[in-house]
Amino acid sequence: MESIVKKTKLYLFDMDGTLYLGNRLYSFTKELLSEIRRTGGKYLFMTNNSSKSVADYVKKLEKLGIDATTDDFLTSSQATAYYLNQNHPGKKLYVCGTRSLVAELESEGFSVTTDIDETECVVMGFDTELTFQKLWDVSKILLTKKDIPYIATNPDLVCPTEFGSVPDCGSICYGIKNATGREPIVIGKPSALMPTLAMERWGYSKEETAVIGDRIYTDIRSGLNAGVTGILVLSGESTLQTLEASPDKPHLVLQDAGELLPYLRQLPTV
Repeated sequence: MESIVKKTKLYLFDMDGTLYLGNRLYSFTKELLSEIRRTGGKYLFMTNNSSKSVADYVKKLEKLGIDATTDDFLTSSQATAYYLNQNHPGKKLYVCGTRSLVAELESEGFSVTTDIDETECVVMGFDTELTFQKLWDVSKILLTKKDIPYIATNPDLVCPTEFGSVPDCGSICYGIKNATGREPIVIGKPSALMPTLAMERWGYSKEETAVIGDRIYTDIRSGLNAGVTGILVLSGESTLQTLEASPDKPHLVLQDAGELLPYLRQLPTV
């Protein structure tokens, strides 16, 4: 672990299940973030959760006692907007997502519609405001417009809560597949896009970058796909049993991210 901490300069943290759980901040989180900055490192909050905008996340962390700015985040919503601008610029979107996701995409210049006839691209997110009407509309669009682009912000099957889990974007996408036969292009983790964007935007190398998260099939795989260090924490969804069963193996396995602290404390102040 010591060698990994010494070489890592950019920490890409998953959030829920890694730094907090629901509305409960883990006891080590504040000191961990402070130590990274003290040693000259940088951290970003890299989340697949597209139900909240960056502004929403800033407010959430403030309530948890963490000072953050919009520049501290890289979300699947932002990555989706980047992908759409690169591949489907100007298309009119039907968004099965929250009002925050709609606002995020509109702020990037996209037009969002609820008119099936006008729709030129479907975007599926983690929709905590989901209605059956949205599922009906998405199914109708995908079945009647066979070649329409279909994009999902993330593949997570569940979102952790204090009481267990609730269905996330990936589970809804499975339901849509059963109804329409269509599978989306997935933008968030495990795609390499988000870690790659972070390295390019802030000027760090693969050797200096680590992804830290509680899910092997999203967090760790995105790190491996991007060629960076993958650090799995067992404070959220993954267990030793899921680790054993997974073909994707992280570079490091920790009970929680707080186990990084003793090694960070040994580094000099920069």
